[in-house]
This record gives sequence, structure tokens and C-alpha cells, in this order.
Amino acid sequence: MLRLANFPDHPAFHRMPALIFRIVRLARLMPLLLAVGCATVPPSNLDNICEIFRERPAWHDDALDMQRKWGVPPQVAMAIIYQESSFREDALPPRRYLLGFIPWGRVSSAYGYAQAKDETWADYQREAGSWFSDRDDFGDALDFMGWYMNKSQRLNGVSKWDAYGQYLNYHEGWTGYRNRSYERKAWLKRVAAKVQARAERFGAQYRSCQDDL
Repeated sequence: MLRLANFPDHPAFHRMPALIFRIVRLARLMPLLLAVGCATVPPSNLDNICEIFRERPAWHDDALDMQRKWGVPPQVAMAIIYQESSFREDALPPRRYLLGFIPWGRVSSAYGYAQAKDETWADYQREAGSWFSDRDDFGDALDFMGWYMNKSQRLNGVSKWDAYGQYLNYHEGWTGYRNRSYERKAWLKRVAAKVQARAERFGAQYRSCQDDL
């Protein structure tokens, strides 16, 4: 047992600063470690909407809620989410680099399943969502997408079944789509065609299993 008078001379006393530093560093890392530990892992088979919904039945419920509320087919919204985030709740856009090698933030404020930007998400919360809606909540992200597609149809006349046109609206924004900004982006039209093909594939799969889900 240590005597108080001899405590400063004890070897343990001299190790205390290092120990305190480790405790403080661990405390700072705890929120990050907890966030990583609690992150939702994407479904195991991203190429089959039936398998996705079987593995995540709550997601199917969310998709049906969105369809009833906004009239958006589940396969179209799911195809766009696949393209935007591969069903990762904490997905972020690429980093921006200064001078080619110095990290300088992200290319946009997009975040979550739907890769919704800060300002667009705020518009959604004000018009149709809740101030407690989260971009890393799948149901909220799907509802956001239904809201966005509904406005794309209302503002630009794009069918909610048209995954190609809806994706161009989603990527370029309603004004950009009206101004046909996508015409100068051959790469974007190729991506939109992939989204259309995936939506058609998801649609065929969904028709074969929706009664069993």
C-alpha cells in the first residue's frame, strides 16, 4: 500500500501523465467507435430487390409507405438509392483536394442513403418531412426520394416510372433538367441508362415476389 508522503517517488506516479493521455484519447475516440459499431451493414445481395426486402422487411414496409404516399414505384426509388449510395447509410461524396493532394473537404454536402444535400433536405423537411428526419434513416431517405420524384413529375412532367428521366432530375436538379444541362454530360446519360436498366430489372424481380413479402 502506498503512503501519501512517498507517493511522488513511486514509479506509478511518473506513469500517470501517459495514462491520463491514453484515457483522454480513448474518450475522444469513443463516439467514432460507437458510430462505426452501430452502422447498418448493406444487404448481402444488392442485385436482387426480393433478397433485399427479405433480408430487410422493414425496408419493404418503408417502400410501400412511400408508394402509397407519393405514388413512386419501389423499384425506381431503390434503383436510384443503389446508384447513389449502394445502400450505405453513412455514404459521403468524394473528397476535394487542394493542389491535388491536400484534403479540402467534400465535393458537396450530400449524405446518407439518398445522398441528399443539406439545402434540399431542409426543403424536404419544411415541405413534407419532419425536423426529426435523418438522412441515415432508410425510411426517411425513401420518403425524401418520393417527395423529390413527385416534384419532378409536377414541375417537369417526368413520369414516376421513368427512372432515366427521374435520375437526371435528381442529379441536375429541377432547374438544371429544364435547362437540359445533362445534354452536355454524356457520362451522366450513361449512368441514367444504367439506373433505368436496374429499375427494370428490380421491377421484374419485385413482380415475382411482392405477394410473398
